[in-house]
Order: sequence, then structure tokens, then C-alpha cells
Amino acid sequence: MSTNADLLARGLAALDLEPHGALYDSLSCYVAELELWNPAYGLVNASGEELIVKHILDSLAPWKIVSDLLDRFDEAAGAAAATGAIIAGAAVTGVATGRACLTDLGTGAGLPGIPLALALPDRHVRLVERMGKRVTFLESQKARIGLRNVEIVESEVERAPGPHQVAVFRAFRPFAEIKLFRALWSRTAPGGAFLAYKGKKANALAELEALGGDPALGEAAKAATVVPLWVPFLDEERCAAILMKPFSRKDYLPGN
Repeated sequence: MSTNADLLARGLAALDLEPHGALYDSLSCYVAELELWNPAYGLVNASGEELIVKHILDSLAPWKIVSDLLDRFDEAAGAAAATGAIIAGAAVTGVATGRACLTDLGTGAGLPGIPLALALPDRHVRLVERMGKRVTFLESQKARIGLRNVEIVESEVERAPGPHQVAVFRAFRPFAEIKLFRALWSRTAPGGAFLAYKGKKANALAELEALGGDPALGEAAKAATVVPLWVPFLDEERCAAILMKPFSRKDYLPGN
């Protein structure tokens, strides 16, 4: 086993993911494709061990949290259905799985969306990207790796069809653009969540504080949680900022 292959396997095991088999094989293929396409497409500024640690393992660091957020939405939708009601915005445009969908906004080369889609194969994952060159790469990876649970949406993030049930973003900073994040929040389903990949906790808290004065976002920002993340083999601070969109009575509609 090569050094990079061993690093990936040990990283997956450290994150409580299967270090061998389908997940490892698919991620190895994805890493090879990133390195193959990178010279012409400029997808990521990394290769070798740095690519595996700072992009693949970093993307996977909160996979359990993402899975829990998706389960939480499913439970809320199930509880509403049991009372004869439905949650407004529970259905995602073009998705008929009956389970919560994960959306990666501004996915770029598919990070974190592709690693998360591979780690959560029973979830529908939407990759939203505006640049046609990157969309071409994503489409090639969908076919190359066999990403049957992935949908690629070529769109500006603020215009991507919703509603967003659980959304993630990495290397994309809508907190710093309140107007943009307000548009994203308006397309988020009640009971839905945003998970933002961040570096230092202090910086994430500062960004959330900036949202606190906005009438539409202030309460959610104040109730947000910032969770430390651990990335195997990375000696840098990482965290996730999580915003939940609460329910209100108007969000429950009579069932059929």
C-alpha cells in the first residue's frame, strides 16, 4: 500500500468509517481524478498527502453531525405526519426519496459533498455549483465513481431550487454577506439546518455575532452552536457552525 493510500485508510478508520472496501475505493478514485484534472481546471490547491488530509478527511470530519441533522429532520417530518399534518417545505424540488436531502452550496470540486455522499450512501445529495467548468468535472465524477445518490445543480447558490433541509458549505462565506445568507435562509425548510465548515472557533463566533443584528437571522445566529471538529493528521483548529431553523405553527399544514 502506498503512503497516500495508507494515510487515507488510517484517516477513515480514525473517523469511524470503513477503512477498506467501497468507500475507500471510491475516495481513492476521486483523489486520483482531482489530481488528474487539477492542472487544467485548478480545482484545489493541494496534492498528495495535503489533498487527502486538508480536503478529503477535512470534508468527512463532521459526517456524524451531518447524519444526525438529517435524522432529526426525518423525525420531525415523521412526527408531523403521525398527527395528520405535514411540514411546509419538507419536499425538495425534484427529489422523491421521502427522506431528508443534503445540499452542498458552492461545492466547487465536490468538497465536501462528494465525500459526504460516499459516506452517507442512503441520502440524496445535491451539489450546487455556478461555474460550468467545475460542473463538467462534477458530472464526470458522478459517472466515473458511480454516484447514484448525487444530483448536480448548475446555479448561483442563492437561486438554487429548494427548500434546503440540511445544507453545508465549505470555503464559502455567506455569513459575511448578510443579504446572500438571508436569501439562503429564506429557502431553508422549517426544521432544517445549515452547517458551515470553519477554522478557528473565535472567527466563527465573530461571523455569527455579525448576523445577530439582522431581523431575519438574529435569533437563529444567537442560538447557533459552534462544535469543535477533529481532522486526522491535521494540527490546525477546525469547527462547525450550526444554525437551526425553528418551526412555528404556520409551518404545519393539514395532511391529505
